[in-house]
Amino acid sequence: MRDPNTVAAIVNALRQVYGDDIARVSLNDGLSLAALIEVLLYSPLKNHDAIKLITRALSSGDFIVTPDFGPVWHLKYFYDRPRSLHVVDIAVMTLDQGTIPSTEIHLRLPNDN
Repeated sequence: MRDPNTVAAIVNALRQVYGDDIARVSLNDGLSLAALIEVLLYSPLKNHDAIKLITRALSSGDFIVTPDFGPVWHLKYFYDRPRSLHVVDIAVMTLDQGTIPSTEIHLRLPNDN
């Protein structure tokens, strides 16, 4: 694991919201980025800390992210209202695939069996 603190924080947030069994299934089978955003934004974390955690999860290499973004990609943040710093959603902008919404991005932990 490259960033165990990020993985642990995400696991803890999922356990708080869904419980152990559903969190485990979500991490093994995969969950959408939209679902992860929702869990983290409604967790006790501050908004900017939740967004940093999501950003680290996408770039850490600890999660299998589908679709594959390719070598060059950027995050696009959607804010609550104009001039707000409160992020409510994230999309990924790529050269080949255009903008991919959070509902179409899935993360899962690799199966180390």
